[in-house]
Amino acid sequence: MPSFSYFPLLLFLPLLFSTFHADIAQDLVPETCRKLAENDPNLSYNFCLTSLQAVNRGQCADLRDLGLMSIKLTKSNVTNTRYYVKKLLKNTKWDPFIRACLNDCLELYSDAIPTLKQAMKDFKSKHYEDANIEVSSVIDAATTCEDGFKEREGAVSPLTKRNNDTFQLSAIVLAVISMLH
Repeated sequence: MPSFSYFPLLLFLPLLFSTFHADIAQDLVPETCRKLAENDPNLSYNFCLTSLQAVNRGQCADLRDLGLMSIKLTKSNVTNTRYYVKKLLKNTKWDPFIRACLNDCLELYSDAIPTLKQAMKDFKSKHYEDANIEVSSVIDAATTCEDGFKEREGAVSPLTKRNNDTFQLSAIVLAVISMLH
């Protein structure tokens, strides 16, 4: 009877499973972004893909992990935008109307940070409806910020790209929540 050693098999199986897991994680982002962009005209496939791939690095094993990562990414974006608005407000040469709009945006983005922290808690505890409401309010904040500049003809928002990014990232979170719920 030929002898058979299980030792090589024991070495090979973890490699096989880790490769399989990496393939699933690698396919998760493009596949999810494709589905999200197909179902929501406000979502850009390329924005979704580049945003999520930049932070994923194979960490997300499933849609739930991707949702958590998306909320963290949105919170980071909102926090950075708030910091950027504070920096803009240090410039004393702003027109009074633009300064007022920037102050409004600072308040909106400041309020969005604890809202996203709560959304993260609700998402983790599978209170998806609450997380949906909270993330929706972040979309409203970005839209309200941008719309404030449009109240005066000729006024140009220095936050258009950042507001659009916040809108897109929040929309990604909402779409993931919708897929889970």
